[in-house]
Amino acid sequence: MRLSDRTLTQVDSPITAAYDLLGLLDDDRDVLDLAQAAPTYPPAPRVVAHIARVARDDAGGRYTEVPGMPLLRQAFAAEVSRDYGGAVGADDVTVTAGCNQAFSLVASTLAGPGDEVVVPLPYYFNHDMWLRLNGIVPRYLEPGPGLVPRAADAEALITSRTRAIVLVTPGNPSGATVDPAGIAAFADLARRHDIALILDETYRSFRGTTEPAHHLFADPRWGRTLVSLHSFSKDLAIPGYRVGAIVASPALGREVCKLLDCVAICAPRIGQEAAWAGLTFAADWRAARAREIAERRASLVAALADRPGGFELLSYGGYFAWLRHPFADRSTMDVVRDLVVKQHTLVMPGTAFLPDDRGTMRVSVSNLDPAGVKLFAERLAEAGGQ
Repeated sequence: MRLSDRTLTQVDSPITAAYDLLGLLDDDRDVLDLAQAAPTYPPAPRVVAHIARVARDDAGGRYTEVPGMPLLRQAFAAEVSRDYGGAVGADDVTVTAGCNQAFSLVASTLAGPGDEVVVPLPYYFNHDMWLRLNGIVPRYLEPGPGLVPRAADAEALITSRTRAIVLVTPGNPSGATVDPAGIAAFADLARRHDIALILDETYRSFRGTTEPAHHLFADPRWGRTLVSLHSFSKDLAIPGYRVGAIVASPALGREVCKLLDCVAICAPRIGQEAAWAGLTFAADWRAARAREIAERRASLVAALADRPGGFELLSYGGYFAWLRHPFADRSTMDVVRDLVVKQHTLVMPGTAFLPDDRGTMRVSVSNLDPAGVKLFAERLAEAGGQ
């Protein structure tokens, strides 16, 4: 049989490639795994109890409505309205099988082969992969100071083929967070050019503040421009249940549901039930977990202040830290491979998130308890020969 050139020429999953490096190990020394970002703790007890009840229910395995369970859509619309000081209704919410699916469906709803989407560097690799797999051209936006993208820099990239601008804030992989004024500037830019602003807010609960991430929902016309993407995976510690959400105009949601019906029919009921329970019963638990991640992030920042081994912290926020390694004469993949083999430490190479090698790497903050932070700094010092 013949396979599609579009998939054959695309990279394999960078996460899979990173974990394949563990096959190089030949001893039992513990690996410090800082590659994939996922909660290291279980879901809230009330969420677990609800999931168990649903699993025992005769209807627990049935389909839901294509755009998602009404109770979940109502609960999430109410939370977004409250947290952002805006007006969002259940009809503005479409539930998806994770935020990756949310992005994929939105991108395919907005753009087709030959169209363009503005993507800040460093990008989230699955965003770049999906665009390329569908023949959509990513136009790369170089970031400003602190790796924060700026709307003023993006305008020069917009052409007649541009369909959207993508922002991930707090960033994956950089952790860099665009402030409300910066997000508003991107929204103004998108509005002037009649394109969408796709705002991936997967890590919004881990910003270290309860202030609104932006004020776009306060504008009654927000649905003309804004598409806000969300994930319950990290927020509720349920990544395996695959549940996310799109907040957008009902008109866009209708088109998304045409695709959703083809690829999944609906997001898994068990994940939707878990998300509803988390939104309804786990507010205090969620706030405590967000504080824990903030404490881990602050501990890592302090440990890297003296640049152990010459490794430099470039940016951080949410679930991630973005580092530059000190080896100008070596490829990042070689450095990452040596960290695995010699220091038993697994990180993601920055080349998974960039079109070229800039000597950088991503570290998942969520995987670092206080002992892990100390150990990581020691291993970086060892890797750098200090």
